Amino acid sequence: MDSPVLRDLVPIERVWTRLDAVEEGLFDATTSDDEFLTRISQHLLGAGGKRYRPLLAQVAAELGDNPTKAPVAAGVAVELVHLGSLYHDDVIDEADSRRGTVSVNKNWSNTVAILAGDFLLARASEIAAPLGIEAVQLLARTYASLCQGQILELQLGDDMDQGLDGYFKVVELKTASLIRTSARLGAMAGGAPPDAVEAVSSWAHEIGMVFQLTDDVLDLIATEDFLGKPAGSDINKGTFTLPVLYALQGSESGKVHDLLSGGHPYSPESLGQVIAAVRGGGHVDRALDEVNRRIAVARAAMAELPDSEVTAVFHRLGNYLVDRVEEARG
Repeated sequence: MDSPVLRDLVPIERVWTRLDAVEEGLFDATTSDDEFLTRISQHLLGAGGKRYRPLLAQVAAELGDNPTKAPVAAGVAVELVHLGSLYHDDVIDEADSRRGTVSVNKNWSNTVAILAGDFLLARASEIAAPLGIEAVQLLARTYASLCQGQILELQLGDDMDQGLDGYFKVVELKTASLIRTSARLGAMAGGAPPDAVEAVSSWAHEIGMVFQLTDDVLDLIATEDFLGKPAGSDINKGTFTLPVLYALQGSESGKVHDLLSGGHPYSPESLGQVIAAVRGGGHVDRALDEVNRRIAVARAAMAELPDSEVTAVFHRLGNYLVDRVEEARG
């Protein structure tokens, strides 16, 4: 996550100093007396990752008057929840890789991955405990949301008649909930006043939705080099994202329905035809209209606070997600 582009977007050196401390804290938190458990728990940490959630926590902490050690703990806790959920997701998806390396379940076993994920989640609660009961309750509610979102996504898999409500609910539960919690917990840990905590929570909810929406668009328009995975990967797992759902309701619904009705994984030819129909029907642009609508809602939430260097950073972080789509489009 610490890239020249993001350094420009977040020109607050204290944020990056604390993010470095988060990185150290993640390795400390995942060190066990059992060397095997340590190796498993740190498997994906060594592979990197964007650290978007702990970065949001550190920026949100700047809304308060006490952005010292507590926001670092907040950043470690939310990233551990994210990491633990990835271990469990890879078991559910039977994934072979994650972050450019072999997944824990593939390298060891499903049992090992589940237990290591549980260990990471437990450590998240332990790290958050000194922040107070509200922080622990917030993390617990958030992980419950992640689980509810995963269950709902499983129910909707391969369902071409699911409509939009289910899709948006999954995104809200699986993605936006933790991004919202990251910003909210960071603001709380930094001593931000209640109005600032609520404003940044509203902003982060919308940006969490945008985070997933733009990722779904990228899955249809970006190259494999840009994505780090083949285009159309979501479709090939039976997960129908917003542009695909739009196409299933549009004039090309019959063709797309026929192409998808055979079940996944799809042939490269069928997958290419689905992507072409979705893009050619203008459904990517329609999804981006939804992105821009949510960006506007996020900006309105942040407008409740006085203009400052920190609120400007939040605006730039939201725009960054949209800019990635434009970059992929060339």
